[in-house]
Amino acid sequence: MNHSDRTRTIARTASYIVAGILVLLPFHAVFTTWLGANFGYIDLFRIWKELIIFGLLLPLALYIAWSDSAIRRWTRSSWLATLLLFYVVLHLLIGYMALVQHAVTPVAFVYALLINLRFLGFFVIVTVFVSHSDFLMKHWRTIIIGPAVVVIVFGLLQLVLPYNFLEHLGYGPHTIPAYQTVDQKLQYRRIQSTLRGANPLGAYLVLLLPLLVVGVRSTSRRWVLGVAGVLTLLFTYSRSAWLGLVVTAAILVYWKTNARSRRIVFAAAALMVVLGVAGVFAFRNSNVVQNSLFHTDETSRSSVSSNASRLYQIKQATKDVVHEPLGRGPGTAGPASFRNDKPARIAENYFLQIGQEVGVMGVVTFICINLLVVRALWRQRSLALARVLLATWAGITLINLVSHAWSDDTLVYLWWGLAAMVAAPAILNEKRKRYAKK
Repeated sequence: MNHSDRTRTIARTASYIVAGILVLLPFHAVFTTWLGANFGYIDLFRIWKELIIFGLLLPLALYIAWSDSAIRRWTRSSWLATLLLFYVVLHLLIGYMALVQHAVTPVAFVYALLINLRFLGFFVIVTVFVSHSDFLMKHWRTIIIGPAVVVIVFGLLQLVLPYNFLEHLGYGPHTIPAYQTVDQKLQYRRIQSTLRGANPLGAYLVLLLPLLVVGVRSTSRRWVLGVAGVLTLLFTYSRSAWLGLVVTAAILVYWKTNARSRRIVFAAAALMVVLGVAGVFAFRNSNVVQNSLFHTDETSRSSVSSNASRLYQIKQATKDVVHEPLGRGPGTAGPASFRNDKPARIAENYFLQIGQEVGVMGVVTFICINLLVVRALWRQRSLALARVLLATWAGITLINLVSHAWSDDTLVYLWWGLAAMVAAPAILNEKRKRYAKK
């Protein structure tokens, strides 16, 4: 076997492993919680994918990259590669200073590095494999849509299952809450399916619903799954996900229609918005409207509304970034800060979280990385999958303005993994190479 054949074999074998990870991701919260509840070591079980990605796949990707002149050239000349490296180094430098100053514990620091950097590493690794194997692009529908159907079906079943059903799988106060509600009211129970919660499920569906439209070839199945998915999203009561899907759908409709059709569609949409606002105003005292849209009412059981709490956290995080423009260190904010020995700081905004941890420079770098990836996807916009990823990036970015969506394992690996599959030719400057329309 010559060197070229060996490289293709390694890339294809690694692609099989990547596919397995992507298939299991929508269910990993369930099986890791069950394993952790029954055998302990839940943190070890939760990083199963990181162990595979960085323990097994990374060395394989490095071998391919070292033997491929195009990839070596990309690492030396690409702005994206430069910014990715700078972002990693920035985390390490500021994190080291935070450790020296005892602003963060080693555990919180390592956990923050995983959360903040893992998906960018996965993106690069998948890009390398895709440059030598088309397996993932050929089979993305099966890899992504099959598990999504299970997630949607189980989510709808939660409407009729006992509210504490997930306790049988190890969910509870020490793992993941077995159920979530709006304003602590059981009649407004929020679907979370197999994901970590209702909001992560909502963000996941913002990505999956458009993928169902372009990935399911049968019109009848597409309608059935689409309606089921929208119902599941509706009963997550995730308002940010609702808005994210609206933004995503608006972008896709704009690209799909001509100028005349766009005017008709957006006129109809504007009319629906007006009618919707009028309806909300007319029924503003209804418990259903108050709980669904505002997550509170006059019979609220919460001492502080979720809206007031989120607004306070965003304001506080903004002050933190202004007063500490260099950041306080990875692990001092966001989900990782729960593992710190100081009070956790939850910004309710992913970008502000990055600012709290690695400063304004970190936020700017992360935004530039996003824009460069979007540019690469734009170059591949003749593909339906590329257009979906561009539209969902806008919707998910909106969600990240009021949550920490990029901290969720399932969503972040799926979106950035798919982005690597589609954008690899444009990223590696293969000017004449483009995927066939699929």
